[in-house]
Amino acid sequence: MTNTDKIKLAQSIAVIAGIFCSVVALLLLLNFWQISKADPIESKALEVLFERLKDDPNNDGLKAEIRSYDLLARKAYFNSQWQIQTGALLLLFGAIVLAFALRVYYSAKAKIEAPEKVLENEITSRILAQKGIIITGAAVFILAFAASFASVNYLDKFNIDAAVAENGTQPADDGIQVIDVGSAKTDTVQIATTGDSTSTAVMATGSVKSETAPATVVLSVQNIRNNHNSFRGPFGQGISFHKNIPTQWNGTTGANIAWKTAIPKHGYNSAVIWGDKIFVSGSDNQSREVYCFNSADGKLLWTGVADKIQGSPATPPRVTEDTGLSAPTLATDGNHVYAIFGTGDVIAFDMNGSRVWARNLGVPDNHYGHSSSLLVWDNKLFVQYDTNRGGKVMALNTETGETTWEKIRASKISWASPVLALVDGKYQLILTADPIVAGYDAKTGEELWQVKCMMGEVGPSVGFADGIVVAANEYAKMVAIDVKTHQVLWEDDEYLPEASSPLAYNGLVVIATSYGVLACYDLKTGEKYWEHDVGKTFYSSPMYADGKLYMMDNDGVMRIYEFGKEMKLISESKLGEKAGSTPAFANGKIYIRGDKNLYCIGK
Repeated sequence: MTNTDKIKLAQSIAVIAGIFCSVVALLLLLNFWQISKADPIESKALEVLFERLKDDPNNDGLKAEIRSYDLLARKAYFNSQWQIQTGALLLLFGAIVLAFALRVYYSAKAKIEAPEKVLENEITSRILAQKGIIITGAAVFILAFAASFASVNYLDKFNIDAAVAENGTQPADDGIQVIDVGSAKTDTVQIATTGDSTSTAVMATGSVKSETAPATVVLSVQNIRNNHNSFRGPFGQGISFHKNIPTQWNGTTGANIAWKTAIPKHGYNSAVIWGDKIFVSGSDNQSREVYCFNSADGKLLWTGVADKIQGSPATPPRVTEDTGLSAPTLATDGNHVYAIFGTGDVIAFDMNGSRVWARNLGVPDNHYGHSSSLLVWDNKLFVQYDTNRGGKVMALNTETGETTWEKIRASKISWASPVLALVDGKYQLILTADPIVAGYDAKTGEELWQVKCMMGEVGPSVGFADGIVVAANEYAKMVAIDVKTHQVLWEDDEYLPEASSPLAYNGLVVIATSYGVLACYDLKTGEKYWEHDVGKTFYSSPMYADGKLYMMDNDGVMRIYEFGKEMKLISESKLGEKAGSTPAFANGKIYIRGDKNLYCIGK
């Protein structure tokens, strides 16, 4: 390397190191300024709680609340401290690299012949400029280092172990909040937050477990079929095994409406059912909630609030009105009910409403809002988490919320939901996104196969029957894939869904478009048997139940057809309000989430 090359290389490294140091220093100063405004010791929420404690000094529940809140505040503050310490080390590293590069630069410079004579005032100007740069840089470095050392680590003054022992709980690991689910007396505590708003939290004031706790449900194919535990029913395939399903009703007159009940907060998720309990979720910018209703009379049994979750954003992400923060449908295994929200929060409650665990998966980078629904099987909660940052599918332990396995996918953002399929005696998780349809081993997460055949903003989930996967998306195409050979059997692009998922069953495929066409095809050949243009928007997915096809439009009108190769419309029934959800079936009844109410349809 020539001397000139050394000068150029040293100069480039010095410039890069200088920019790096400047950026890190400015970030350190900004971070210091931010945390100086948020002293965990001077929390207004704690001040309010302490004032209440003065009025009621014997309230043990309030004391436990103060300890828990204080511990959470300090943990959040500790994370900021770590950022500052890491930034200081990075700044020191950058300064060392900069100094070394300048040393090499000036050493190499000294070996060059003397430059031409320059005017004295020009030399003076250069010296002044160099001094100015050095003084300014030194000032920034000094301020940044001072900020890093001036940041007080309040956790050093706080004995966390003692506080945890006093509070009777253990700190959660990996961002998972674990809560004792024993029966406990509860108190509602109003906690003041910044500004004039308050938030309500239900806190356990005892942890004595019930001696008559229900037996643990062992999830099986049969008890899944006996219920409706996920989006589109058993394994997410769109097929219900219940009989004597009603075909006529009117939500306006009340004909065959067993009951209807208002849902406290809005959401686009569909109902899931286990035994005598029905679950939906709702949200707004203030809170995210899970609701449990009694299937017999529609009474609201309990409300679970998804709050105080480590890593959850203080301000919800921006989402579109037609997606919201609670678009994904819940899942239940008879032991717990699981929900995920557009904030990236995943939470589990037991069947009586006690929180079991909660964690944040990271706020999804999604320009509409997260809408992929959950699926549960074999003590695993499956989460399809395809965002603008890339694709991912996860399996979480249903008892603890910890990650059992995680697989990075070669896919882009998707709004589709996972489907579980039994192939050669083993369960596969089948996902669709741009550009792939792929199958994953449900036990290990290993990718078993993939076919590049999709494009665009994929919203519909796949259909599956007779060893054939059907994937479709508007402005792309519909493809049928042999899940064993991974070969594309046929393609079609005449009618394509935007949000509604294909239904595959008994040799047929049914799809519903956003512009109001319902079409039926042969599963193995792609031959079109019939189509019905109803002129209404379809976001709901078609469902098979009791030998019939149930298809509801966004105006809340359910059209019921014979499930066959000929188009035979049996009836049309009006809900009485708008609805874009997919119906759930159980015990001879249909449960439909409308825009404002939850309906039970049946005699």
